[in-house]
Amino acid sequence: MKKIFRALLLFLGCGLFLILAGFLALGMYYRNNFPVNTWINGVYCTGKTVEEVNRELAAQTQLPVLTLQEADGSSWQVDLQDLDAAADYTGLLRDYLRQHASFFWLANLNRPAIVELEPACFVWNEEKLESWFMGLSFVQEEKNRPAGVNVSCEDGEYCLYDGNTDRLAPDRAFLYLKECLSKGQTAVSLEEGGCYGDLEDSAADRSQRELWSQVEAFLDCGIVYDMGAEQIALTPEITGTFLAVDEAGKLQLDQEGHITVSQEKVADWVENLALQYDTCGTTKEFQSTRGDLVSVKYVTYGTQLDQEAETNYLMEALAKEGKRDQVHVPAYLQQGYVRGLDDIGGTYIEVDMTEQHLYYYVDGELQLDTDIVTGNLSTRHGTPQGINFVYNKQRDRILRGPDYASPVKYWMPVKGSIGIHDADWRSKFGGTIYKTNGSHGCINIPPKVMPDIYEMTEIGTPVIMFY
Repeated sequence: MKKIFRALLLFLGCGLFLILAGFLALGMYYRNNFPVNTWINGVYCTGKTVEEVNRELAAQTQLPVLTLQEADGSSWQVDLQDLDAAADYTGLLRDYLRQHASFFWLANLNRPAIVELEPACFVWNEEKLESWFMGLSFVQEEKNRPAGVNVSCEDGEYCLYDGNTDRLAPDRAFLYLKECLSKGQTAVSLEEGGCYGDLEDSAADRSQRELWSQVEAFLDCGIVYDMGAEQIALTPEITGTFLAVDEAGKLQLDQEGHITVSQEKVADWVENLALQYDTCGTTKEFQSTRGDLVSVKYVTYGTQLDQEAETNYLMEALAKEGKRDQVHVPAYLQQGYVRGLDDIGGTYIEVDMTEQHLYYYVDGELQLDTDIVTGNLSTRHGTPQGINFVYNKQRDRILRGPDYASPVKYWMPVKGSIGIHDADWRSKFGGTIYKTNGSHGCINIPPKVMPDIYEMTEIGTPVIMFY
């Protein structure tokens, strides 16, 4: 009986030993191989090594797009597949084994282990990645971008070329790109990676920066020309043309190293301003009340800038340091009733000698109109055409000529001895009276209308006279 019992104990001991040995063997086995009933990202991993599972996971992973962003916000993209890249789960898989291998595999017998992992990093073809990065246009531009600082003029506008600041370091940027990929990061900001920096200024660079400070202060002068209806600000594009340069286009400096202003260029600008606004002696296309456009020459009326005075003003104003902040009304040799490109404006007297009618407009609105009688054509005393102005107003004047003396109550001369006045010796106005029984050149107005015209009209009011 004892022999049987000992045999049974021996048998049980051997069985228990075999079980323990098998358990230990499986535990050792699952240290390097995934435990039973393990699923990762849908891949059955039982008994497989890290390398085997990594290959299967990488094969089924959809590779993302690599996005590289510059400091200015521009971005560049490339499909990682084009770089022979692959997802790498090796580190994550090894971590999983360390936590769930050995004796923990028994838990999988009752319930399968289902795990979802995101790739922690990527592997890639080094040559293809470098070729793609170094071939990007902004990397090439950076390599070809000259260093140094220089004040230059491009398309007539002065600017400071600064080749020392915000420089991209291509080698540092490429290393940072690889560092991000090795961490599984596919959205890469070069600015966040500290891939930009400044170069140290040389003595020549510092001199150019000081010169630019002068130019910048000069360009932003703050002067505004008040032309009446229009305001012309002296922008950097305008003031930049005033700077004196040598034949090579470099700024001319005085003995103290200060920029200089070209009086000739200032005078040229003033001359061009006058060409825009001067009307004296020019011809205007005037929209008549009767409906057509008539060409009328400026005679006594008009605008003429004082170019010499304006050139001197600008030379003095631009010589002052700092921002001027001044609104300047230019000097005139002759100034119209209103200032601006349209120096007639909306208040004027229109004398239509073909229709024998006068119109008085105020701010563009017709306030008065009347029949008139102008110069006698048959005696060659026709009223001359032209744009003139009321240069005086008188009451109770006697108009004299070689063969006449006509007393009038209201007199408004517009050109020499030709003016607008009442004519109480006439009983009719308008029609064709002027052809055979017209005036000596003046514009005759009905006596009952003339007081209103006289009262409304200011000295300087334009008078447009035409047939």
